[in-house]
Amino acid sequence: MKPARPMTDIIELTTPRLKLRQWRKQDRNIFACVNADPDVMRYYPALLSTQESDALADRIESLIADQGWGFWALEELTGGRFIGFTGLHRPDESLPCAPCVEIGWRLGKDYWGHGYATEAATAALSVAFERLDCEEVYAFTAVPNLRSQAVMQRLGMQDTGRNFDHPKVPEGHLLREHVLYSLGKEYWKDNIKQQGAGVYR
Repeated sequence: MKPARPMTDIIELTTPRLKLRQWRKQDRNIFACVNADPDVMRYYPALLSTQESDALADRIESLIADQGWGFWALEELTGGRFIGFTGLHRPDESLPCAPCVEIGWRLGKDYWGHGYATEAATAALSVAFERLDCEEVYAFTAVPNLRSQAVMQRLGMQDTGRNFDHPKVPEGHLLREHVLYSLGKEYWKDNIKQQGAGVYR
């Protein structure tokens, strides 16, 4: 794949119901609650402490500041509530798809079932293909995580059939095996792009 072009200005997006923006200090407390929720973190190896959650938010914010894009903080336009994150990331080099750009999301449980992840991820894909000039975008999750896989499918992503053991999940753990989905730029242009027309600006 072509490497994502470096950006100098921070990209922020608005969809009909959401804003994808840079992180703010006041997001940290809510994010810590999200990362300590057993339902949200069901398909991750462990819950995060407040310190771990803050460190994760700091890393994400720093990446966006450095490159202009990343896992954006997700804000509900009605009421301005922070509800989680959605966006793009360069995953660890040890993963089988690396070097690549992945798309991912994590939302508070109260905001599940409203189509927010799909709406925000649709906007993020437009950035990946049109502004970063990515040739392909990947997504992965633990095999039992059917909810996230359903979002991937709604985005038009395809299961590559190349399951892998995630190197950061201990051997023998139920969540170690991951599925790997992908979406190519040409397929997105021909089959997906118009469905998301007007979703972001």
